[in-house]
Amino acid sequence: MNTRIFSLTPLSFISPSPVEPRAFDNPVEAVDALTELYERNTKFLIDAFGALADGAAVTGRYRACYPQVSIETTSFGHADSRLSYGHVSSPGVYTTTITRPKLFRHYLKEQLGLLMRNHSVPVTISESTTPIPLHFAFSEGAHVEASATSSLADISLRDLFDTPDLNNTDDLIANGEYDQVPGEPAPLAPFTAQRIDYSLARLSHYTATSADHFQNFVLFTNYQFYIDEFAAWAREMMARGGDGYTAFVEPGNLVTLAGSDKPETDAVVRMPQMPAYHLKKKGHAGITLVNIGVGPSNAKTITDHIAVLRPHAWLMVGHCAGLRNSQRLGDYVLAHAYVREDHVLDDDLPVWIPIPALAEVQQALESAVEEVTGYQGFELKRIMRTGTVATIDNRNWELRDQRGPVKRLSQSRAIALDMESATIAANGFRFRVPYGTLLCVSDRPLHGELKLPGMATAFYRTQVSQHLQIGIRAVQKLAAMPTETLHSRKLRSFYETAFQ
Repeated sequence: MNTRIFSLTPLSFISPSPVEPRAFDNPVEAVDALTELYERNTKFLIDAFGALADGAAVTGRYRACYPQVSIETTSFGHADSRLSYGHVSSPGVYTTTITRPKLFRHYLKEQLGLLMRNHSVPVTISESTTPIPLHFAFSEGAHVEASATSSLADISLRDLFDTPDLNNTDDLIANGEYDQVPGEPAPLAPFTAQRIDYSLARLSHYTATSADHFQNFVLFTNYQFYIDEFAAWAREMMARGGDGYTAFVEPGNLVTLAGSDKPETDAVVRMPQMPAYHLKKKGHAGITLVNIGVGPSNAKTITDHIAVLRPHAWLMVGHCAGLRNSQRLGDYVLAHAYVREDHVLDDDLPVWIPIPALAEVQQALESAVEEVTGYQGFELKRIMRTGTVATIDNRNWELRDQRGPVKRLSQSRAIALDMESATIAANGFRFRVPYGTLLCVSDRPLHGELKLPGMATAFYRTQVSQHLQIGIRAVQKLAAMPTETLHSRKLRSFYETAFQ
């Protein structure tokens, strides 16, 4: 029997040859250097794994590290104070690890270009001391056959390669809880490379689409009806040439190109927990729609992961319970405040922190409602109400003693109740992603108006299409804004990273 005997003696590390740090004053060249270094190091790990799987002798422990980017400033000279990102606030050394530079190429070029311009300093590209876990070295969609690891069955992969380390996958920087160690570099970005890699893997799992397909403007919904309507609209648009959009991507990475009426490939896809659909445009300027289902847990989970892609905005468009007697089924609710009884973010963002309405998003949503419905000014109040939305974590709250919940809802001036909107808005605030909420009243439980089967069918048929078109029109308006307008300073804290 051929069995490799694994020594208990600690193995020495085998790594790629060291790379000297290099300074760049051109963002394109800097990103090219990051890409070259990342591709070299991940290839080293993949090749080592492949060789061991083929029976090569174990001669050491394999390690390769993420690339990193650093800047050093020596002046308190203030950058353009109108900008919400792209600069540091005080002299010092700032650094961040980088992963998947091809995926983030446009983002990295913008962030590094702003730093070079605002501080008149070069950026330094080098190797970090943070190991790349073997799991993250493989590209998305990589499939490792079980037979490939059979020859390693007597050896733990953790003894030969680095594996994901939860010490490098937290949200301390984004949460404002990072403790700066005197003498060490300060963070340059809100997420570390390993935190990003973790979320990229989760995105593919939860949505059944690659992170490459996600667009910078994201709609979330809690009903499949919106997905059906979006898919039909997107396929029709593709068939007639795209109207500026280049492709439509469905779960399973099924791609329909502009000018075609069907996907390039045909496959049976098992629907994931939160399927995502992407109407793509050059520069990731298109629209992603995700069906998050019902509940704050899903809402937090998916926004935790999409946040690492640094989108320009996300909006919630779904159904809610209307709380006022003057509301009718089909009326719209534009949230300008939130009551947070979802509890899933209590440890990351305490409930005493206010979640403000963002003027740019509010204006885009209200304008979209006017354009799609034809109501304007005072007449708009016939079908839309602006006010507080409450989000809870108990779908069957009506079955409990209602005196407590109803009193709190009344005191908060809430006009609608759901299970996702405050979570999505709060995570937008937490991760500096502009957010907004436009809901549609689908029932009024406090007033005895619950949907019966026939009523529900008619309601969905008449309202979903209009509501979805309002959401699409709103994100198109946001996409037309300059990014420095959309990413306002109101989401930035006292000590912020330079990266968006």
